[in-house]
Amino acid sequence: MGPASAAARFREAFPQADSFQVTLYGSLAKTGRGHLTDVAVKDALAPYNTCVVFHTEAAELRHPNTMDLEAFRGGERLGGWRVYSVGGGKIEIEGQPSTAPQDVYSLSTFSQIRAYCEERDLRLWQFVEESEGPEIWNYLMDVWKQMKAAVYAGLHTEGVLRGGLSVQRKAKYLIRQRHIDESAETRENRIVCAYAFAVSEENAGGGVIVTAPTCGASGVVPAVMVYKQEQQGFSDTEMVRGLAAAGIIGNLIKTNASISGAECGCQAEIGSACSMAAAGLAELFGMDLDQIEYAAEVAMEHHLGLTCDPIGGLVQIPCIERNAVAAMRAINALSLANFLTHTRKISFDMVVKTMYETGRDLFSKYRETSEGGLAKMYAE
Repeated sequence: MGPASAAARFREAFPQADSFQVTLYGSLAKTGRGHLTDVAVKDALAPYNTCVVFHTEAAELRHPNTMDLEAFRGGERLGGWRVYSVGGGKIEIEGQPSTAPQDVYSLSTFSQIRAYCEERDLRLWQFVEESEGPEIWNYLMDVWKQMKAAVYAGLHTEGVLRGGLSVQRKAKYLIRQRHIDESAETRENRIVCAYAFAVSEENAGGGVIVTAPTCGASGVVPAVMVYKQEQQGFSDTEMVRGLAAAGIIGNLIKTNASISGAECGCQAEIGSACSMAAAGLAELFGMDLDQIEYAAEVAMEHHLGLTCDPIGGLVQIPCIERNAVAAMRAINALSLANFLTHTRKISFDMVVKTMYETGRDLFSKYRETSEGGLAKMYAE
């Protein structure tokens, strides 16, 4: 998403161009084909001729997801950008000010937000509305509708995912495997996992999903939220309030650490998604701020050190199953928060800082390069 967005903006900046060259570096180069980065970039620059170069050799980079875009007319170079894809579809252009709003949230840690909300007797969703304005609910309702649409699309699609691994879509199979005397616990596990598979398979198949916080981790939040609405009968208004709380958590992680697998490993993607889902559920069930924080903290803490080693550079193995496991962990975190909140020693802010330091310490081949772990073993 980030490279496609960058390419679209670059095309607008050079309307006179008749051809383009895009050079991918670092993790973008090493997993670009598996992530369909070259396809996305060419689509964004169509119908003009575009050459995509995969520069896989080691280089000193400010961010592991780096790309250069160059515009040409009649063979003459018109100009270029260096762009960083920093996660969740967000990009930064070297030498240009960020276009993202910087003052939507004046508070940048959970401890600050919690103190503010406690002083004014606000729930997290009310803090979001106060910060974003009431128009945020129309946006989140669109997000919620698309999350549900991705779940249902994935549940009704069969076949083999493209990419060469011959991975079969499993969501439809999972949702239909109800046993006549299936326990409630087994049913929950099966359905939540089926929903997570559904969205993750839609992502791997090039479908429309919501980055929550990224494409590779997009199945976690929808899986638990859709399941709980169906199970408990929550209204759509209640659901988007839960999404607002989940968004706060994702924003804090992105602000104080990273949601990029290339920068911090899968803990930054699946760990963040699990943390968002747990917080969203806790808000949905009316838990207090301390319990919401604990749910988010537990969910992240037990993903610390999780590597990103996609086989063949594809967002398929272990990514799809990992979404299902993280969805169940989010529900587990909710239960723990309900029982044990007041005994905890670790804050959410502390675990986010820890995740960031852990991710930066991970050897580069375990950060979305497909050069280590499962990717290496499978290739051998």
